[in-house]
Amino acid sequence: MGLNHLKDQFLLKKDVTYLNFGAFGACPKPIFDVYQNFQRELEEEPTLFINELGPAYLKKSRQSLGTYLNCSADDVVYVTSPSYAVNLIAKSFNITVGDEVLTSNLEYGPCDKTWKYYCEQNGATYKKMEIKFPLLSKEDFLEQFLKGITKQTKLIFISHITSSTSIRLPVEEICAMANQLGILIYVDGAHAPGQLPIDLEKLGADIYTGACHKWMLTPKGSSFLYVRNSLQHLFDPLIISWGYKSLKPSHSIFLDNHQFQGTRDYSSFLTIPAAIEFMEANDWQKVSNDCKKITQLNAVRFCELMNTEPLTAISDDFIAQLFCIPIHIKHPEQLYDLLYNQYRIQIPILNHEGNSYLRYSIQGFNDQSDLDRLFDVLHEISDELF
Repeated sequence: MGLNHLKDQFLLKKDVTYLNFGAFGACPKPIFDVYQNFQRELEEEPTLFINELGPAYLKKSRQSLGTYLNCSADDVVYVTSPSYAVNLIAKSFNITVGDEVLTSNLEYGPCDKTWKYYCEQNGATYKKMEIKFPLLSKEDFLEQFLKGITKQTKLIFISHITSSTSIRLPVEEICAMANQLGILIYVDGAHAPGQLPIDLEKLGADIYTGACHKWMLTPKGSSFLYVRNSLQHLFDPLIISWGYKSLKPSHSIFLDNHQFQGTRDYSSFLTIPAAIEFMEANDWQKVSNDCKKITQLNAVRFCELMNTEPLTAISDDFIAQLFCIPIHIKHPEQLYDLLYNQYRIQIPILNHEGNSYLRYSIQGFNDQSDLDRLFDVLHEISDELF
């Protein structure tokens, strides 16, 4: 598939077959250099950087991100993680007895716990629709999920791409339905930016959060929260700091409240323009499409090797650059250590509602030989697995 030329751009260890990009990402060398340059500039003149240069850099970064996401730069604010963004929204969201927050049973653990906590605190219902597998079409998912909508539904919270099952969900159709019914919708896009084209204006989500430190290639601790302008006044900052009722307010209370929260190194936020430039210079749309092809072409053979069935149809509707292989083996918790310690293959074992999955991620530094190695090793140790 010809992706191997990008391997030298990453700092990853050469002796490891790295198939776990979906967990924490990995930053290419040119972007990491930009990151460290910002950190040095901060330490060389902290006062000038924090008071003057940093805010200007943040504005430039948000402008680049806004263009990339097709939204106003003033409608996005940087956060350290999607989990932080979900907590920010859930803590302030006005729900009470009788209200329902509709979601699926496929959501990311910390986000799931957050909504459950605040619904319980406010006497609202956190309604999780159980999705049955296999999913053969988008319509199959929509039929199962949308029947959960009632007159009490105040918010829909849904993943763009699920974490522990690696399924692309039809958020475009869900957003359209929510907009038609006047229900607020929050999309958890932790895995989407960099894997999928994101057009927030077209998508119609009221709230969207995404990680830049995953598939957008930036250093760790770099994510964003988008909130539709008309809703921004509803959400308080998790930390009250200098931005709140600032003596020098900007044109955006949203940015004042959430952008500056105490002294910290936010250099990772400033690398967004460099990451976007890197992707453009390397024709990342083609890289991503090639990665999707590899991901999908190998899915069935791994399921056959593990004597299991895919959770969904193998198509662009459901599968991007991640795939979860269902595994029914004696000791799934021991497989990770075996693969890494003995064979130097970095790949996670995930558990979701009592089911175990071996999840491979394909990024620009991977090629077919990486999955061939995984397949050969799993075949070699198959007698130990079953």
